[in-house]
This record gives sequence, structure tokens and C-alpha cells, in this order.
Amino acid sequence: MRSALIYLVLLIAGIAGILWLAQVGGAVEIRIGDAEVLVGLPVALLLLAVLFMVLHLLLVAISALRRLPGRMRARKVARRRDEGDTAVTRALVALAAGTPDAARIEVKRARKGLGDTPQTLLLAAEAERLAGREEAATEIFRQLAATPDARFLGLRGLLRQAIQREDWPAAQRLAREAEAAQPGAAWLRQERETLALRMRDWREALTLAPPGAGKAALALAAAGQEPDVARAAELERQGFAADPAFAPVALAHAQRLKDGGSPRRARTVLEQAWTAQPHPDLARDYLHDDVDALARMKSAEVLVKGNPRHAESRLLVGRAALEAGLTGRARQELDALVASGQADRRAFLAMSDLEEAEHGETPEGRAAQARWLRQAATAAPEPRWRCASCGTDHEQWTPVCPKCQAVGTINWASPQTLPATVG
Repeated sequence: MRSALIYLVLLIAGIAGILWLAQVGGAVEIRIGDAEVLVGLPVALLLLAVLFMVLHLLLVAISALRRLPGRMRARKVARRRDEGDTAVTRALVALAAGTPDAARIEVKRARKGLGDTPQTLLLAAEAERLAGREEAATEIFRQLAATPDARFLGLRGLLRQAIQREDWPAAQRLAREAEAAQPGAAWLRQERETLALRMRDWREALTLAPPGAGKAALALAAAGQEPDVARAAELERQGFAADPAFAPVALAHAQRLKDGGSPRRARTVLEQAWTAQPHPDLARDYLHDDVDALARMKSAEVLVKGNPRHAESRLLVGRAALEAGLTGRARQELDALVASGQADRRAFLAMSDLEEAEHGETPEGRAAQARWLRQAATAAPEPRWRCASCGTDHEQWTPVCPKCQAVGTINWASPQTLPATVG
């Protein structure tokens, strides 16, 4: 409404000006050489307006002619872009449908219409891979990796190819470069951890592993690869701090302390490990220096103090008491172990030895021994280190199963709690 009023006022002002000039009158004299032309003022103004309009139209036409090639090129580019976008969609459909020939044709059209953009290059590489042309795909992935904005896409493609051909060193290198190009990618960190395990690079696997189970085992394995004694000791300490219940790292840490002149600290480590999770190897090292049977009995009582009701604790104290001739204490512990329902073959064999110690070669003693031996024959065997992948038993823990080369599959457990073996 306001604009209409302004235009109306301007129109009224213009008409008023024209009427005023018509009333005033006057003429405009134009001389060209010896010729003179006398034109009335209104006519002169009209001619001037017409001349202005002609010049304006002429300039507009010239400008339009100058812009015509650019507009034609822009239309051509827009048409090619539309064709390229359509070809990209068709290429995606062909890739999803698993038709490599159609995908390659559409990718060529897309590259013709859009050029070698990261999108078209990625589609071209995937189309070449689908067609089984891995070398051609590699070249395109390298071209992507050389583009700053698309470097991660190229490295990811090269990483997938390296994993597919099981070139683990190249895959590990590419994974590191990809994470540097795109920090924080969770799947890439997990991929790096998997590659580190395949390469037996325990130090890197330890760095990449999430908090929780497995840290202690990786720290112990990394310590075994570490040539520097101080760094190896620190890795063992970190592993023990991460999981005191993992007996191998506790044993390694305690032995390192003992070799370093700290036997008391070593015994404390073994006691803490026993409290977290009793293990016969812990008792073996803890009682190693006790030659006298009574001294071994006292040491066993100190060791199990933090976890006295565990089956391993009762078995250890019972057998130590039996060796020391304390048959009453031995029977107390072994009877409690059998009553708990957690006894394995070792407990029943210890009960047989206890009957022999108490009753000797008497008929009563032989009958009791025979009863315990029959129960031992059908009892659960003792826990062991076993590979969950191939089912092989091992004397000690190792990060890699020597038989099937599986990583992280050797666990300490009773046979009835172990996973079913494979193969």
C-alpha cells in the first residue's frame, strides 16, 4: 500500500511537471553546421526520452550478446551435472544389485558429467572391485588418498584390500595413516587392535585395547617382547594393577620384584593375587623357599588368609598340614572341601593319603583309601590351561596357542567349565 502511494505521488509530480513545461513554452535550437533546427521544448524532451530508451535497449542487447556464450556453457554444464547425478544414482543401484558391468558404465557417465570428484572416484573403485579388477581399484584408491579432502576414503579402501589379501604389515601401516587422517573413528581403532593382535604387536594392542578384561594378558605379553628391563617391569606392574586375579602376570611381577631384591614385596603381590583368585602356581612360588614342612604349613596359612574358604585355599592348607603331620587340621580342611561340593580329583587323592597317614596299612585304612580312590576316578579333573579354540592343554599360559596359533584363547578353568573345543 505504501509503495502504491509513493508511485502515485511520483506520477502526479511527473504529470504536473510536464503540464508546467507546456504552459511555460519555449524552444530548443539545434545547430548542425549552417543548418538550424528549432524544436519546441516538449518535443525536445520527448525526443530525448526516446533517444535514452533506444540507447538503453542497445546496451542491453549488447550485454545479452556478450553473456550468451557463458549462459550456453552454464546450461551445458548444468545439463551434464544433471546427467552425472542421474548416473551416480544408477551406479549406486547397480552396485547394490551386484551388476559390475552396469556399475562401471554408469560410473563412466558420472565421471564425464561431474568429473573426478571424491564421490565418483569412490564409486569407480567400488565398481572395479565388484568386477574383480583389484589393481584398477587400487589405483583409484591411491588417487583418492592423494586428495586432501578424500584421503581417509582412499586409505580405507586400501586398508580393506590389504586385509583381504592378508597383507598384515601393510594393513597395519594403512590403519595408522587412516586414523591420523580421521582421528576418533571407533571402528578404525578396533581394526588397529585386531591387526596388532595378528601381528603379535602386544605393545600396540595394549595401547588400543579398551579398559577391562584382557589388559593384564596384553601387558604381560608386551613385557615379554620388551628388551628394556625397566620397561618390562613397568608393563608387568601395570598388568598386575589391571587384573590381580590373572595369575601369570602376578607371578611375573612377583619374580621381577624378587630378582630385584624385594622378596617381601614379591610375597605381598602373591598374597594379593591369591585373595583375588587363588591359583596353584601362586602357591608353588610362595612356598618355594620353605624347605621345612611346618614352615610350609605356616606360609600356606598366611597365603590363604585373604580367601580362606576358596576350594584352592582349603586344598592347599589341607595338603600342607598333611605333609607336616597335622592330620587333624588336614582332615578339617579336606572334609570342608568335600562337603562344599567343589572338590576335584586332587582333593579325593589327598583324602586317600590322609587315610593312609591316619590308619596305615590296616583293613580300615585300606577300605577308606579304596573309597576315596573310587571317588577320585569319577571326580572332575583339576583345572588346567586349555585353548578354547582347539582344546589343547598347556603347561603354562601363553598369549598364542602353539598348536592352532589362536590369540588370547588359553584360559585357566576346570574342564567342565571350558568352552566346547573346535576341530
